Amino acid sequence: MSFIPKLAKRISLFEESQTIAMAKAGRALKASGKPIINLSFGEPDFDTPKFIKNAAIAAIKAGKTKYTPVAGLPELRDAISAKFLRENKLHYNRDQIVVSTGAKNSIMNVLMALLDTDDEVIIPTPYWVSYSDMVKLLDGKIKYIEAPQSQDFKITAKQLEEAITKKTKVFIFSSPSNPTGSIYSQSELESLAEVFRKNPHVYIISDEIYEHINYTGTHHSIASIASIYDRVITINGLSKGFAMTGWRIGYIGAHKDIAFACEKLQGQFTSGTNSIAQEAAITALNGNLEPTYYMRDKFLVRRNLLINQLSKVKGIKINVPPGAFYVFPDISYFFGKKHLSYQINNAADLAMYLLNFANVTTVDGQAFGAPNYLRISYAASLTDLKTACKNIKNALNQLQ
Repeated sequence: MSFIPKLAKRISLFEESQTIAMAKAGRALKASGKPIINLSFGEPDFDTPKFIKNAAIAAIKAGKTKYTPVAGLPELRDAISAKFLRENKLHYNRDQIVVSTGAKNSIMNVLMALLDTDDEVIIPTPYWVSYSDMVKLLDGKIKYIEAPQSQDFKITAKQLEEAITKKTKVFIFSSPSNPTGSIYSQSELESLAEVFRKNPHVYIISDEIYEHINYTGTHHSIASIASIYDRVITINGLSKGFAMTGWRIGYIGAHKDIAFACEKLQGQFTSGTNSIAQEAAITALNGNLEPTYYMRDKFLVRRNLLINQLSKVKGIKINVPPGAFYVFPDISYFFGKKHLSYQINNAADLAMYLLNFANVTTVDGQAFGAPNYLRISYAASLTDLKTACKNIKNALNQLQ
């Protein structure tokens, strides 16, 4: 008789991340010989800039391989502090900064530090896949605010005001957004901040990991609005802007009491982040942004190609995202259609159909709280994107 482990109930509260699941399915098919193009993963296809890699090599040669302080190397926290001031006009001292093993780790630390059982968290939809499951793991209550494509996937101050209750503890959002690429302007952030000003019991988690993948020319941080500064926790990291996904460096800027709480929690989980990655991060943050801007400009060319090609496909409704490296089209037109014996009932069906009939991985919108949509990443080469667009068009045209 085979052994069946009895797992904790919390494991059943959430599903495997759909971005990871689709990437896994694509890798399995690719290993079997199929020419799969991966447009599901949020990972720049560029290599980490050479000057950053050289800093890591130098750190290894210098023997900087020991445990680090839980909150991060002092030199890195100072570099982050300088970055916040230089690029975001945010004043975060060293004791307000905690470095973690990726921005995901940073967000989880903050939620653990703030949430008690049944505390309410407001999440605008569409949202990054892990926000909701993190809240569920901590026994929080989620309230979603729908931000449709007609609003460029951004909520209004009126929607926010109507959603906040006395039980609301946290509001979490990303700008630039994953999965939509939408960006809140300064005036839009100020209108949201006015609502938060009138509700001093609400904390704001601002996920700014895509800060540098921004085609508008200007990034705005909601923590720059003085009336709510103490209640904003700014999340950032090096994965997207520096092509350092595998290095796992994320960080927060927050009120020093929140930062200390995160440090205290992290001391019982991961302790200090990888020493070599931190040394490389110091060099990255103190260096110039030319490699980052190079990547951003290449992403813009890819975005324009994808928008141009997908806009020609009957049934796809798409807006033009000003940031990140995703498009998020409405694909509900294809629900109810079929090809051979393959029936499309929802976005998950369409994502699997494209995997099997177009050799392209995408992620269904249900994972982001938007069941009529599909997330398509353009963090891939122009050659792959051209082939993917051709394959997607051919596959969708076969649906009747």
